[in-house]
Amino acid sequence: MNAGFDIAIIGAGVVGCAAFREFTLAGLNCVLIEREADIISGASKGNSAILHTGFDATPGSLEVACMREGYRIYRDIRERMGLPLLETGALVVAWSEEELAKLPGIVAQAHENGVLDVVQISAADVLAREPGLAANVKGGVWVPGEALIDPWSAPLAYALQALGNGGTLRLNAEVTGGSFADDAWTLAIQDAAPVTARIVLNCAGNYGDIVEAIVRPSPFTVTPRKGQFVVYDKAAYNLVNAIILPVPTARTKGIVITRTAFGNLLVGPTAEDQEERRLATVESATLQALHEAGCRMLPALAGMEVTTAYAGLRPATQFKDYQIEALPTQNWITVGGIRSTGLTGALGIARHVRGLYEQHFGALTPLPNPLWPSVPNLTEALPRPYAQPGRSEIICHCELVTSGEITAALAGPLPAGSIGGLRRRTRCMMGRCQGFYCSRRVLELAAPHIPGLTNA
Repeated sequence: MNAGFDIAIIGAGVVGCAAFREFTLAGLNCVLIEREADIISGASKGNSAILHTGFDATPGSLEVACMREGYRIYRDIRERMGLPLLETGALVVAWSEEELAKLPGIVAQAHENGVLDVVQISAADVLAREPGLAANVKGGVWVPGEALIDPWSAPLAYALQALGNGGTLRLNAEVTGGSFADDAWTLAIQDAAPVTARIVLNCAGNYGDIVEAIVRPSPFTVTPRKGQFVVYDKAAYNLVNAIILPVPTARTKGIVITRTAFGNLLVGPTAEDQEERRLATVESATLQALHEAGCRMLPALAGMEVTTAYAGLRPATQFKDYQIEALPTQNWITVGGIRSTGLTGALGIARHVRGLYEQHFGALTPLPNPLWPSVPNLTEALPRPYAQPGRSEIICHCELVTSGEITAALAGPLPAGSIGGLRRRTRCMMGRCQGFYCSRRVLELAAPHIPGLTNA
């Protein structure tokens, strides 16, 4: 069989987008296949947007190796791609004697993972750094390398670089099955032409075990783990300086208090297993509990308005580590079980998977002079269009989004394919009024470009 592509990547979350970039730059003819109308429409759209050092990952795990490499690559490429980085550092805060006793182990684990600048500090030092925290702090661990990023612009940049260097993207393309014959795969696409490729890379996130069943009985089962978050108004942004982390448990990293790259303050997530793979609901009782937990740690939160709440689903499996494996006789590579560290680990995962490809399927010849697209800035750390001379009309006054930004996001090589995608590319309708005032005008601008929308 004459395969149409060298490699087909199933799933356009952050890991799929990073792999799309990696293999396109490595010289392969790649196609990225996504069931939704836009990229990062699944697990990758809801997270805490932290670039992790890997200090608290399991020593010797594949996860920590990919996180460390992903962290390094992001820092290496971000300026060329216009990707932000807010150097905040993080504090792991102990609130009880039991948690205080665990801090030396956290420092030792960080050092074992190669994060050598992590140190334990006293309660007085914690409060000197973060005077807004409750006075019953027992101690902390300072992690200077933790940082904040824009969680949506990063995968967009990865996908745009792949597209700019010859990659192909298929949206609204749900893979329903596949057959392997004559050293190539034919993937069935619902209501569309099939895709043929020599190699398949399964990056399907919360559907990873279902896609894996195309090639074999899946060795892992995805049980989506929901994390709910509360987002506070911009007045809360300066209540903390660093990312405030809890002492983690075996099951979860716990509730975090952190700034966002967009000028808000975030509290969350929860960790709730569920069967539903697509929808992540928010519950008022849970959000109230998050708010109360945040206020216990940061008392001034009690006087702050909540802008919104959201929930994300992490593709948790019965295994703690990533489930990444090459099946050389079946021309298949599995990338599963990428939980809450996927945003940090994505570029490292892609580099690791490239190594598996070269080990089993042959050497690659990187593109000699790849294009390096840059994504628009959405963060408060750098200038934005609303403040520029001659700027276009401001459409979303809460987030100061101009009509020029919206129309630009609806055009180009990877235009927004849904209102959610448009929100993630521009921040429109994501402020205090949640689109109450601007949604009609946004829909008027978007309707000619996004199927199914009307001006009504």
